[in-house]
Amino acid sequence: MFIQTEPTPNPDTIKFLPGHDVAGDRGPFDFPDVASARISLLARALFQVDGVERVFLGNDFVSINKAEDKDWRHVKPMVLAAIMDHYMAGLPVVEDGAEPSASSEADVTYEGEAAEIVEEIRELIETRVRPAVAQDGGDIIFHRFEPDTGIVHLSMRGACAGCPSSTMTLKQGIENMLKTYVPEVTAVEAVL
Repeated sequence: MFIQTEPTPNPDTIKFLPGHDVAGDRGPFDFPDVASARISLLARALFQVDGVERVFLGNDFVSINKAEDKDWRHVKPMVLAAIMDHYMAGLPVVEDGAEPSASSEADVTYEGEAAEIVEEIRELIETRVRPAVAQDGGDIIFHRFEPDTGIVHLSMRGACAGCPSSTMTLKQGIENMLKTYVPEVTAVEAVL
C-alpha cells in the first residue's frame, strides 16, 4: 500500500492520501481531540501517535494537525504506519450509522429574497470554494447569512482550521468571490 502525502498551507498539517475511500459520501468528519473520535477506529489510532492534535477525514484523504512543538520527521512515519495498519486490517473508517461532523448552518429559516441569496451563497461554496479548500486538506461550512448587514458567517475545518493563511483565504479569496457573484454580501466572518 502506497500512501501519498501533500503539504498544506498550514505548516502543522499534512494531507495523507491512502488511495482508498476515507469518509467517502458519509463525511467529512472532524475530530478536534481524542474524546471526539469515539466513532472512528482510524481517528482513535491516529490520536495514539505522539504529536497528533486533530484528525480530519475527507472523502479520500486524512488531514493531520500536529502539535507545534513536534517535528514532522518524527510524527509523519508513525501516522503513515497507523493509516497503513488500519487499511491492511480491513477495518471500517467510521462506525456504521455515524453522523458527519456538524456541518450545517444555525437553525435559521430564510424567506423571500434572503432565501434566494442564501441559496446562491451555498451553491458557490459547494461548487467553487469547497473543492478548492479540500485540495488543501480542509473543508468550509456555511453557518448563516445576515440579510440586514450582508455578513456571511463561515467556519474552516481540517487543515484550514488554525492555518495562518485561513484569514486571508476567507477575506481576500472567499469574500471577494461572494461579493462579485452576490452583491448583497458585504463581508465574510469566521465562526470559531
